[in-house]
Amino acid sequence: MTTAQAKAQSSILKVPGAQLYYEVQGKGPVLLMIPGGPTDAGIFATLASFLADGYTVVRYDPRGNSRSLLDGPPEDQNMDVHGDDAAQLLATFGAAPANVLGSSGGAQIGLNLAARYPKLVQTLVAHEPPCRTLLPNSAEHEAFTESVYQTYLSSGPGPAMQKFMEGAGLAGGTQPQRSAPPSPEAREAFGRIQGNVDYFLAHGFKPIGAYVPDVAALRAGSPRIIVGVGAASTGQFPCRSAMALAEQLGTEPLIFPGGHGGYNDDPSGFAATLDQALSGMSATSTQL
Repeated sequence: MTTAQAKAQSSILKVPGAQLYYEVQGKGPVLLMIPGGPTDAGIFATLASFLADGYTVVRYDPRGNSRSLLDGPPEDQNMDVHGDDAAQLLATFGAAPANVLGSSGGAQIGLNLAARYPKLVQTLVAHEPPCRTLLPNSAEHEAFTESVYQTYLSSGPGPAMQKFMEGAGLAGGTQPQRSAPPSPEAREAFGRIQGNVDYFLAHGFKPIGAYVPDVAALRAGSPRIIVGVGAASTGQFPCRSAMALAEQLGTEPLIFPGGHGGYNDDPSGFAATLDQALSGMSATSTQL
């Protein structure tokens, strides 16, 4: 059995106000994967299998999602608290700075982590962070966010998520062709995600998008920051916000295969691009 085929080992880390469920597999330098929105560690299961021969892959459920239970009632999510959680998780793997992949809202957490705990991060790949505050029409996006939230309050999670997906350009149109069907672990994760949608819309949707990355700290800090965008994401809100962040950082975005969920659209291609980026061998994008 290869390292990539070895089953991930799960553990629980107690943090203030919650317990973090995480899984570890592989060997080599630590690669922390942070999922976004209502998702959890399971969405990276297939991607991790392509990277576990070269990295110690750590995947976790952000607090309040799936198996990372809160100690008390839900509260609005706070990026500093999420950043603290990620820092405490990394600290359990030693003092050496780690590589970090954050996707969507997980990229927002990664940006917070890299800005506030620079000694813990070697390279952060922030894939399509939804930092709407950096867009020139941020007021329009703020109004849209509020309308989605009000739809959730009046009509429930289904209509609200549909409105969000359509408004962000993530629903309809030509969808990326997946290179392989989802793994059993990924299918299991999709089921758990459905149970997280209420929590996400009630307590995460607004604060995650409202988070303003500390661009000055990121530019001045020691971690290398790579902003990723999907090849199939052109024109979509997450892609545009990621490109706005890259512009403020003074870097070019790195194109990954697939769309907003490229880690599942083409996990082998996504893994290859990520590995090259972390190894310092990848050229950045010029145009989308």
